[in-house]
Amino acid sequence: MALRRAARVILVGAPGVGKGTQSERLLQRFPQLSSISSGDLLRYNVKQRTPLGIKVESVMKSGGLVSDDLILRLIGNELTQRGWLNSTHPAGNVLTLASSALSAEGAQPFQDDAEVAAFLSSPAQARGFIQSQLSNDPTHSFLLDGFPRTATQAKRLDEIIPINLVVSLKTPVDVILERISGRWVHEPSGRVYNTTFNAPKVPGVDDITGEPLVRRADDNEKVYLARYKKFQETAEPLLDHYARQGVLWEVEGMSSDEITPKLITEFERRFVE
Repeated sequence: MALRRAARVILVGAPGVGKGTQSERLLQRFPQLSSISSGDLLRYNVKQRTPLGIKVESVMKSGGLVSDDLILRLIGNELTQRGWLNSTHPAGNVLTLASSALSAEGAQPFQDDAEVAAFLSSPAQARGFIQSQLSNDPTHSFLLDGFPRTATQAKRLDEIIPINLVVSLKTPVDVILERISGRWVHEPSGRVYNTTFNAPKVPGVDDITGEPLVRRADDNEKVYLARYKKFQETAEPLLDHYARQGVLWEVEGMSSDEITPKLITEFERRFVE
């Protein structure tokens, strides 16, 4: 189904609620949508040994967390290179930490860490990003995965690109616990099965390869409840932030199959009709 305006979307939900499933179904339903994953962008840069990737890798190897500034820079670069976010840089390009893999032709790379620090501490407008030149072309629609996770990150993202739909996915905790207790995984491929739905043809065995399935180490109630508590602590202010902007929409369901039709209907109402 064709979109009529650009959708800039984030899905928010507790671990195990089915964000991945809903993302896949939206991407299948609306071919103009693209998935932009902060995790994938980080891994790509590390693999390609871009200057940004080398910096990220050194942070991760030292046990540190990749800063919000670097992730925002990465997202901004990706949107710019796709032509979805215009630059106000005098040369018509955006200064970039990355090599030609992610930088515009003729872009000026940073020479040292001092330039990087100065750039990242500057306002978004000084970095070459302005909201007023955002494209509303429906082919510039995306689902942003992995970022933001906190209200602070969301405010920083607002400086670069405003999100126009945040979906809060809700399923009762006891239902999620039952779901993860029946989850089995084929580690080499990442295929996921569940004994209550989508069960393997032979218990404990992958349908495709015949290899054994395993349980994830964190698929237990104690670990999940700890993760859920942490999610609640960060999600509440994040959702409040987007509610104040008028872009938050909540949907509840006992399963992904119950949520999907509601989500599709709302998506069509906002971006198709």
